[in-house]
Parts: sequence; structure tokens; C-alpha cells
Amino acid sequence: MPSILIIDDNASVGTALEVLFSLHDIDALHALSPEAGLALLEQQPVDLVIQDMNFTEDTTSGEEGEALFEQIRARHPDLPVILLTAWTHLSSAVDLVKAGAADYLAKPWDDRKLLTTVNNLLELSETRRELDRRRERELRDRSALEARYDLRGAVVADPASERVVNLACQVARSALPVLITGPNGAGKEKIAEIIQANSLVAKGPFVALNCGAIPSELIEAELFGAEAGAYTGANKAREGKFEAADGGTLFLDEIGNLSLGGQMKLLRVLETGRFERLGSNRERQVKVRVISATNADLPAMIRDGQFREDLYYRLNTVELALPPLAERPGDILPLAERFLDSGKPLSTAAATALQRHGWPGNVRELRNVLQRAGLLAMGPRIEVGDLNLPRAAAPRAASPTVDPDRSRIEAALAHNHGIIAQTAAELGLSRQALYRRMDRYGIPRE
Repeated sequence: MPSILIIDDNASVGTALEVLFSLHDIDALHALSPEAGLALLEQQPVDLVIQDMNFTEDTTSGEEGEALFEQIRARHPDLPVILLTAWTHLSSAVDLVKAGAADYLAKPWDDRKLLTTVNNLLELSETRRELDRRRERELRDRSALEARYDLRGAVVADPASERVVNLACQVARSALPVLITGPNGAGKEKIAEIIQANSLVAKGPFVALNCGAIPSELIEAELFGAEAGAYTGANKAREGKFEAADGGTLFLDEIGNLSLGGQMKLLRVLETGRFERLGSNRERQVKVRVISATNADLPAMIRDGQFREDLYYRLNTVELALPPLAERPGDILPLAERFLDSGKPLSTAAATALQRHGWPGNVRELRNVLQRAGLLAMGPRIEVGDLNLPRAAAPRAASPTVDPDRSRIEAALAHNHGIIAQTAAELGLSRQALYRRMDRYGIPRE
């Protein structure tokens, strides 16, 4: 149950407010003086303070209330405070609202308005506490992740990227093939590096090959090597990526671009560890951990006859789906700070513009934008104009979808068969905070 501290030297005012709040499931404490109120705050935490502005009968200056407010703010800077006064012309109360007081109401107050203000502030306080608890959990999880694993300098600030990295570290110790899916520029190779760094072959080689950057007629030679004369221009024997990665990890990016012939040979290597160089009949044996990545829809390519189904299931023993940067906004500013090597900080407006941009090019686009801005910015800070973002960087219109918080609450209610106590516990909310959110979204309490 939320709690409120009332600091007012009028006993009848305190009693009236206590009764009003008790009728709406809010616990209220009453202190008759500023000193008593401050002492109660040290003894018992509350969610909100309602304080009078005048504590003596012979003055309307509000100096006592102002001094009390300043002490509360100094000792409890995040505690919301509502000011009450019978002197509606009191300019100091207005000044205190500008200085951080939550609201300013005149005596006699309107019960409905007061309750609305109080409920809104309690809801805001609960939301802030929930966010603080979530941030603390995320910080602990990230610290534990960094202490336990080698993240290869990756920025892991958003829960979405943290989940992927955590799973990558968990599967790293096995020898199972891993398929990393996600859009271009999202950081799939960095995930592959993390898997290698925490694997049983961490001291072995890490060899990367972008299958989309090699002509189809040369890709097999790149993978398996070739003897002299195996193809036009092959003047001497050369080892392929599999030989180079023996005892370590081979990362095959854009695996969807591999030819059907190359797919068949790759499948054989994955099954037996054996292959022949182009132009040779001698089998070679290697032990290689294969990690592949793609931005293509491999199941659709299978249906179109462009990708072997048996190879897909061999590569996809474990799939890691890396979201685009726009779906992990917590990574944007930490990544931006990483990419800024000019020593110039971001202005507030520039940071906001970065967070609002859609980042179709993902992390690669962000790196290019920041490196260019750091090079060309003339002032002491990176400003919005220095980023040279397209007009699409303007605030995006809200999507006309169902509120995700409402959906989360409805799903939890269904999961817990409508039992409020269990639902609130699952969501990390108090019962009253859950009730307030249900009322706000029009979710029936029955």
C-alpha cells in the first residue's frame, strides 16, 4: 500500500486527509510540525509528502514552508512534494513548483483534483522505482557477464543485446555449429568473436570469410584451397579457410550466398571433417568450429531450391537472432561514445537525434555517422547539424498499435487466472500500482 506523509500544524486538516486517503487504499501519516515531519521521514520511507506552507498564525510569508521544502529536497531529492496553502496569492509556492515541487494546491482543496494529482504522482514514483530496479538488475547482470566472459570489447547496454550475448557465451563452450541471423551491419561478426573467445578453442585461429564478397566460381577455392593449375590463374597451391582455421573457428558470413555445389561440399566437411582441395584427390582432415551468419531468409531460400535443407539444419543447431540497432536503443549512445575518437562530446540535442533515428544501416551506419561528425565538427561539441542525418531522423510518429504495457498486464492476468497478488508479483508491481494501471487502461478488476 502506498504511503503519504502530511505535514500540517492543523490537526483537522490532517484528519480530513487521512480519512480521504484511507477510503482510496492509501496509508497516510500526519506530522504537526516541520521538525516532526522531517523526523518521520528519517524513520519511515514514504511515497509522497503533502506539506503546508504556513506554520504560524501571524504570517502569510510562507517562509516556514519554503524552508521545510528545501530541507526535504536536500535530504530526499527524488521524493515528490505537494504544497498546500490557504494563501492562493502566495508567489513563493509557485516559485517552489518551478524549483521542483510536484504541485501547488490551495485550501480548501478539491478532493477529486487532489486524488488525481496524488494517484498520478504515486504511479510515476512506482514507475521510476520499477525502472530503477530494472536498471540495477541489468547492471548487475552485465557486470557479472563481463566478469565471467571475454566480450571482446562489445557494447552490451540494452537488454536485447545482453540476451544475445549471454546466450552466445553459454553455447561457446560446446562444439555445436551456430547460425547468427540479423540485418547487415548489426554486429554479427562481433558475436562470432565472442563465441570464439569463450570457446574451448579460444587459443586457436579465428578465420572469417564473407561468402557474399567472393565470386561464386572462386568461393570453393577460398573454402577448401586449390592446387596449382586447378583453375585459370592458380599458379601455385594455396590452402583454404578450413585449413587455416584448423584447431579454431571458421566464421562464414552471408552463408546464403554460397553456391549449391559449395553447400554440398560444406555439408560433407561439417559431417566428416574431411575435404579435398580443388584439383586434388587427396583428402585432408580438419577440426574446425563453424559459425555462420546471414541476413537472408534461409527457409524461403530452401523453398525456392536455393539452399540445401540438410545444410540449414546442420548449421542451425543453435540460432542466435541479433536484433537491428533500432530494436536495442539502449546500445545507441554507448556505441556512439565508443565511436567518437575526436574527444568532442555529444550535445543533448545531438544525443536525442541519434536516439530518434531509425538506423537502417545499424551499427555500421552509426559508426560512420560518428566518425564523420567527429572529423568535421567545428565547435567544442558534436551538434545535430554535424551528424548530417536525413530528415527521417525527426521524431517518428507513434505506431497505432496496442500499448505494450497494457498487453503485458493482460497477459500476466491471464497467466495468473486474474489473481491480483500473483500478477503484481510477476510484474514487479505493488497491488495498488497494478490496480491504477488497470484502471488507466480500462482493464476490469473482476
